[in-house]
Amino acid sequence: MLLTGTYDRTVDDKLRLAMPKPFREAFEEDRQLVLTPGTDGSLSLFSGRIFAGLADHLAARSPSGQEVRAFSRLLYAQSRSVELDSQGRIRLPAELAKLGNLEGDVVVLGVGDHVELWNKSRWEAYLADLQPRYDQLAEAALSEREAAVNGRPPAEAETRIMQPR
Repeated sequence: MLLTGTYDRTVDDKLRLAMPKPFREAFEEDRQLVLTPGTDGSLSLFSGRIFAGLADHLAARSPSGQEVRAFSRLLYAQSRSVELDSQGRIRLPAELAKLGNLEGDVVVLGVGDHVELWNKSRWEAYLADLQPRYDQLAEAALSEREAAVNGRPPAEAETRIMQPR
């Protein structure tokens, strides 16, 4: 199931965050979740199965590459297992809550295979910056995807996407 949608939530004084119902349902079978530093100032929440796939992908990369080693250290050292409690909440580890500046109002996003947790004002600034460029971002992202699927260079794929079929 693809995780989609945007939900406003509040982190309570005990650093608990109630997961939106669609996400609770998606995580029903895998209640053991992994919370990691995300990108652009967010935190990422993965099911254990998806996180294991990410770990496999990372392990397939060259361990001698400096960026791979550095990213692996940062990711694994800061990632924490979290569980959905009986009320559908997770408890944010204090160090990750601080890293993501998550207190009070937050935004919970479905991003395909994982969930992102954002400080609400940071998310609003991010959205205000990128939403006007949605079409450009879509074209670039989908051109790269089609190129990868069809084994063509991105420029050739971009031309094909722009032509009627």
